[in-house]
Amino acid sequence: MWELVQKYGGDPQVADIPALERRFAYRDFPHFIDTWVWKNTFIREYDDFTFFASAVANDLLRQNIHYVEAFVSPPDFHQRGLQTQRIIEAVRKGLAQVPGVRVNLVPDLVRDFGPEHAQRTLAELAEVRNLGVIGVGIGGSEQLYPPQPFESVYQEARRLGFHTSAHAGEAAGAESIWGAVKKLRAERIGHGTRAIEDDALVEWLAEHQIPLEMCPISNLRTGVVKSIEDHPVRKFFERGLLVTINTDDPKMFGNSLALEYYLLESRLGFTRDEICQLILNAVKACWLPETEKDELERNIRRQLDNVDP
Repeated sequence: MWELVQKYGGDPQVADIPALERRFAYRDFPHFIDTWVWKNTFIREYDDFTFFASAVANDLLRQNIHYVEAFVSPPDFHQRGLQTQRIIEAVRKGLAQVPGVRVNLVPDLVRDFGPEHAQRTLAELAEVRNLGVIGVGIGGSEQLYPPQPFESVYQEARRLGFHTSAHAGEAAGAESIWGAVKKLRAERIGHGTRAIEDDALVEWLAEHQIPLEMCPISNLRTGVVKSIEDHPVRKFFERGLLVTINTDDPKMFGNSLALEYYLLESRLGFTRDEICQLILNAVKACWLPETEKDELERNIRRQLDNVDP
């Protein structure tokens, strides 16, 4: 990020890297979105996507992460005249520079731009699905844009053969999650944190085994929960929901997947066996073909068997 800021002439508010780090402290979720938009002003060319995709892949490799389904948000850059297809091509170019970690892409349709824009983006993504685009999601200002207007977009995504996820239950309450599963028929729920506000919803999610892409540190940093002890991930796990642990913009939150697991162990009482179960839940919830998923599970189980208790 520092290199990109300098590339485009700097910013008087971030005179050095410590100041840049302070820029990524958030008062609440809307402030996080504001910071997200500010950050995007320093991503202006296709080469910038290649640059940071390579950096992200190297970081994943250092973390011993084998397989990733990563979000990328082309609509955020359409106003700059950047095309969806070329953004995906640039990201794939950067990822290809780092062998050793496999990354499939889940472009975010970004609810803030509305369903018509999302439909156009979806059609553009269909043209580059051969570049590892396996699904779509819908992020953005959940508190302002409910999921229901995007029902036809998700119908078209399924028709095109894309998997589907939807941010819900982060900046808005349980009704947002109900909309995502009932109207959008999303296969996975991004966050789902505030399902805890509706016991019937918790029971429904457990019964239907809808994977939750939970991001505890993100929720803490954006003020969705007041403390890690208040996070419902432990309760969801104990009630049999299909919980997975994710990092959600790790470079904006200063976290890693290992740190997420460490926090669950040290502050919420997850045992090593339960952490292993969370890792295997992620394999179960991923969108690889079944034969590849089975191979990934075998490889991860072999590594887990060699971990000291």
